[in-house]
Amino acid sequence: MPGRRAVTNVPDGLPGLIFEPVTNLRTYRKVPVAKSVRFNQIVVTGPPGSGKSTFVRQLGGWPEEGYVDLALNGWWRAQALAVRPREVHLGLPFEGCQSSLALFDDDWLDHWRELRLDESRIHLPPAKRHFLSVDWRTRFTFEFLLPTPERIVAARRLRARKGTHPVDTRIDLEQIRAQVHLFGRIALHLHRQGMRVYLRDRVGRAPARIAATKQSE
Repeated sequence: MPGRRAVTNVPDGLPGLIFEPVTNLRTYRKVPVAKSVRFNQIVVTGPPGSGKSTFVRQLGGWPEEGYVDLALNGWWRAQALAVRPREVHLGLPFEGCQSSLALFDDDWLDHWRELRLDESRIHLPPAKRHFLSVDWRTRFTFEFLLPTPERIVAARRLRARKGTHPVDTRIDLEQIRAQVHLFGRIALHLHRQGMRVYLRDRVGRAPARIAATKQSE
């Protein structure tokens, strides 16, 4: 695309996305974020081993992990999102599964090759309709941490030595590629629905945002 600056700080293999760098930045505790982002808007997510906890600690955010089921109507009012910045694990709806799954759940780990994301079941906050209504779609800024799958493998193997995360007993590069791809799809879906979404491959790197999809070139 003419005039589009190349972005190299997000992984290959995401679902046909074109990224542009965020150049208007401010710094929170040595973490570069978009200047328009307020500290208490930040919600950090990404696949297991992507560096979410490190990111939140560096920001000085809420130390406990949260869980948000995107198939639950009203998830934007969840207690897990009441204190921010915070790391959240996402529950995702899959075809043929009545309940949402996180990507560290045994049901996902056992059947990840067959499971297909069901985007039609993802709920999004209502758009702001009048002056006094809450603008839920701008209340949160989603920061997706998406290192390359190879970098996640290395980080999880190192973490596995400590035995702190049961998910690290099953490290599979192809499975991790699928996780990164799924989070890329979620980032795109939220972006298309008017949510604020940024992506980066590690804590110290400047964020990127979705500029377009290859289908729209």
